[in-house]
Amino acid sequence: MIWVSALGFLSAFGLREFGFGPHRAGFAPPLATMRAYAIGLELPLPPVTFWGMSLEDHLGDIIRKARAMSNVSARAAARAAGLTEAELAALEESGHAMKKPNLGALAELVGLDPGKLEAIASGWLPSEKDLSAWRELRCITTTAGGMAVNCYLVWDEVSREAALFDTGWFEGPVAMTLAHDQLQLRHIFITHAHEDHVAALGELRKLFPKVRLHSGLKGGPVDQRNRLNDFIHLGSLRITHRDTPGHAEDGTTYIIGNWPDDAPHIAIVGDALFAGSIGRGNQSWDLARQKVREQILTLPPETLLCPGHGPLTTVAEEKAHNPFF
Repeated sequence: MIWVSALGFLSAFGLREFGFGPHRAGFAPPLATMRAYAIGLELPLPPVTFWGMSLEDHLGDIIRKARAMSNVSARAAARAAGLTEAELAALEESGHAMKKPNLGALAELVGLDPGKLEAIASGWLPSEKDLSAWRELRCITTTAGGMAVNCYLVWDEVSREAALFDTGWFEGPVAMTLAHDQLQLRHIFITHAHEDHVAALGELRKLFPKVRLHSGLKGGPVDQRNRLNDFIHLGSLRITHRDTPGHAEDGTTYIIGNWPDDAPHIAIVGDALFAGSIGRGNQSWDLARQKVREQILTLPPETLLCPGHGPLTTVAEEKAHNPFF
């Protein structure tokens, strides 16, 4: 199986990912420029990198998740796929198989859509997104221990008030972007409290002590909890939320509307949904799928979906191509 990477995914539409950890091929600006962006903070700043597009979950990840979701043994799955258990284990680990498995029979057994799973195996990717309609949006990706995670910064073009959705591993890239675009951080919205999504929260709150925190964490301070039918105005933008537990008990999807020029809504979905896959059902697989189906895939087809890992996608693309639905 050959996995196709659409090179220039981010550079094609003018976004920069700030990569931490091992270097990837890309462009590095002068360190002095990076430090200027960091509003004078002496931070360990890495090179800016441009990454190609690939799915967060390869074919094997999807099969492994579906087996866990359906409580299907490796022995039964291997038999359906026409593989040995060792060959199935290698497929789940790497996304590659030495011989063509019977994906149709395997998909039926583990509760996936056979045609959509075949498309994943053939290299399906979401289309490259033209983000010019959302000029006030930045995707910032940080990496630690080999794990890359996305956070998202949006702002009102007139007031320059900004909101951050999750924090990523490090505060530096967010601070640099705020300073570079002359933004005032007013809100931090948390999709769920797993470490990779909130690792920089403490440092960001030190840098911006007046920022208001929002989350679905039931045990959090009352003034930080999302409430039913709450909405937040960020200048002309309107931010609402929907509960999307399953991957995490506090899982929350934030929907941003009222964009200039009637651009489609954006949904920040955390790990509830990835392009072509879903997050692990740590709380409940059934609940995870139910909430994605009810709270995310019911949004208008053109809604831009911004996952916590992997590339951006849309409601229409996920309804047409995600094998879990």
